[in-house]
Amino acid sequence: MRYWLMKSEPSDCSIDDLAAMPAQTVAWYGVRNYQARNFMRDQMSVGDLAFFYHSSCAEPGIVGIVKVVKKAYPDATQFDPASHYFDPKATPEAPRWLNVDVQLVRKTPLVPLASLRDAAPLEGLRILARGNRLSITPVDPAHWSYICEHML
Repeated sequence: MRYWLMKSEPSDCSIDDLAAMPAQTVAWYGVRNYQARNFMRDQMSVGDLAFFYHSSCAEPGIVGIVKVVKKAYPDATQFDPASHYFDPKATPEAPRWLNVDVQLVRKTPLVPLASLRDAAPLEGLRILARGNRLSITPVDPAHWSYICEHML
C-alpha cells in the first residue's frame, strides 16, 4: 500500500461535497500535470490511502482521509469543450489525462499547512517543498504515521 496527499480546491470539491456524494465517492478529475497523472497511472493502486487536502482557500490543510477505489482511467472532462479541463489534443482513442476514484474514509479535524510546516518530523514531506504545486504527491509511510498519530 502507498500513501498520498491529494489537493482539491473546496470551491470545486470539498470534503463536505465528497461526504454528500453517492457512496461518498468521486472521480479525481482535472489533473493537468504529467507528473501527477503519472503517479495515478503508474503507482496508485486500489486500496491506497490519501490525505484529502483543501488548497487555494483561506486555511489550506488536511481535512480528511480517502481511499483509492478505482484505478486510473481516462478523465472525461478532457473531451468536453464546455469543461474548464477540456484538452483539444486529447481524443477518446488517445486520452492524455486520467483520474482515479476515491472514497471517503473519514473527515478529520483540519491540520493546517502551518502546523505541517512546524512539525520537525515532517521534514521532506513533498507538500512542504518550496515551489511544490503538484495536486497529487506521495507521502512517506513515516510521515503518514506521524500525521495520523500526532496531528489527527
